[in-house]
Amino acid sequence: MAWYLVEIRYVQEKLAEVRPRHREYLSGHAAEGRVAVAGPLGDGTGGLTLWQAEDEAALTELIDTDPYHLEGVVAERTVREFKPVLGAWLPQD
Repeated sequence: MAWYLVEIRYVQEKLAEVRPRHREYLSGHAAEGRVAVAGPLGDGTGGLTLWQAEDEAALTELIDTDPYHLEGVVAERTVREFKPVLGAWLPQD
């Protein structure tokens, strides 16, 4: 399993209508341990999500079924693998 930081930039006109479905979608994945943290940027232009997936192909399948993606809220998306080494939420070795 690997961690991925996904950053999106919003299409503002569609954001408010789709946000409840997007949050429900992410909540389900958080409950199953695939989403560690998610939320909007302070300036409201986009958001970040920290995902765990088998590989980038598996991640793409997950984020392509997010209502934000399906309903045109994502203007731009970047995906970067993340290698956490410190943090209270990390399992202890």
